[in-house]
Amino acid sequence: MTPEALSAAIRAALQACVDAGELAAPVPAEVRVERPRGRDHGDWSTNIALQLAKSAGRPPREVAALLAERLRAVAGIQDVDIAGPGFLNITLDAASAGELARAIVQAGTTYGRGSARAGRVVNLEFVSANPTGPIHLGGTRWAAVGDSLARVLQAAGAQVTREYYFNDHGAQIDRFARSLLAAAQGEPAPEDGYGGGYITEIAQSILADEPTVLELPDEQAQEVFRSRGVDMMFEEIKASLHGFGVDFDVYFHENSLHESGAVQRAIDRLKSLGAMYEQDGAWWLRTTDHGDDKDRVVLKSDGTAAYISGDLAYYLDKRERGFDEVVIMLGADHHGYVARMMAMCALFGDTPGVNLQILIGQMVNLVQDGQPVRMSKRAGTVVVLEDLVEAVGRDAARYALARSSSDSNIDVDLDLLTRATNENPVFYVQYAHARTCGVARLAAQDGVRREAGFDPSLLTHESEAVLLAALGDYPRVVAQAAGLLEPHRVARYLEDLAGRYHKWYDSCRVRPVNADEPVTDLHHTRLWLNDATRQVLANGLDLLGVSAPERL
Repeated sequence: MTPEALSAAIRAALQACVDAGELAAPVPAEVRVERPRGRDHGDWSTNIALQLAKSAGRPPREVAALLAERLRAVAGIQDVDIAGPGFLNITLDAASAGELARAIVQAGTTYGRGSARAGRVVNLEFVSANPTGPIHLGGTRWAAVGDSLARVLQAAGAQVTREYYFNDHGAQIDRFARSLLAAAQGEPAPEDGYGGGYITEIAQSILADEPTVLELPDEQAQEVFRSRGVDMMFEEIKASLHGFGVDFDVYFHENSLHESGAVQRAIDRLKSLGAMYEQDGAWWLRTTDHGDDKDRVVLKSDGTAAYISGDLAYYLDKRERGFDEVVIMLGADHHGYVARMMAMCALFGDTPGVNLQILIGQMVNLVQDGQPVRMSKRAGTVVVLEDLVEAVGRDAARYALARSSSDSNIDVDLDLLTRATNENPVFYVQYAHARTCGVARLAAQDGVRREAGFDPSLLTHESEAVLLAALGDYPRVVAQAAGLLEPHRVARYLEDLAGRYHKWYDSCRVRPVNADEPVTDLHHTRLWLNDATRQVLANGLDLLGVSAPERL
């Protein structure tokens, strides 16, 4: 029995109680079931009795007792206990529990996908590194987390647009252009400029294409380096991300907000909503009305737009493009930025935390030989995406960055991630998948085949019950990861599943032990369980953008 089938059975029992006049309560469209904390509490648990007690005008345990009586008569349910204030703990018989293995194999890549986010149109903005240098470790973390989050949201039914905010407007672009010009002229970088070998590479590439550029006045030459350099740097960023398995649906140019009049439209909208006021010749946004520590200047007294004006225009543009949810992933240095952004959301008439959600990512530290790694071969002052991938490979890099909550600092041990040991989390999970594939290959040689038979009542070993329980929990984990915007939950689940599979492998044989031992229905049935585990591991790794190798 799958979690969905059990949920439907509980709902049917509830409907039967209502139809019989035993209970006066609304029947929800869906009943949620979860795995209890301990195996001694059954296979599944639901708090539906507590949810309905108030509307039914009955104590929760009385509602639970009515449901339990009907559920005990459902085929496949072995027992129902009432715990605490009214929780229903449900134990399935072995055959019913084992049916999950066949359901997973038959569902294939769709197992775990659901509708928790169905109908939601999400704009997910992440990385958005300035086109002034390679992607540093913070941006690399966002690339891994952001792409994984997009995949998780899509698995939960959302329509997701991956968006990169191309910051091609502002002082940092001026500094970048001056740095390129200085490198081309053989001079040191400006004091507030950018250093590193990549600056010299770009400058020399521009000189090769336009050898007379240095004959122009510095102001004109700088403009050439600005235009060509930004384009070259951004193409390199896109190529780096593509090599990391991350591609975007939209590359949004900040400069377009100013050129299209979007900034003025946003200001006019906020004025019409009474969200702005004039003082000392400047126009201010009433952000303190919604929790900010001070109101923010949008238009300065000299008529120039303040930095926040671009944020106003960009958010409004996203909402006008039809996105229900705007999710923005920012670095740790933007933590103080959240309050004003949420106030802005509220001033537009939207709901902070719903229409606008902001995730803050913390620092990534690389460690090798027990020492911090701080320098890049190419960028000089910082470690960049290519450095990490070169050191450990794409799969290990993505997994290591996505397996921890984004709001926590992480240390990435380069030595650990290159070891083929159980201490290496990505190897541990990938090895479990490779082992399931190896078991299936060897089983086929011995004549063990899924199509030869399936008797789920034979899956009675304790390790089989534990493994089935973990497999059944996968859809809930995906839905929860999508709801909380926390893709690391998928990684942690996979590590737990891999551990349960390895223990099952040590206890239960899919193949006969000896050549003269006959192949039985138990062997065929266990192959279904092996292959169900393989499918869930592959599905979960895909959500993290990590490969599922058949051999290691």
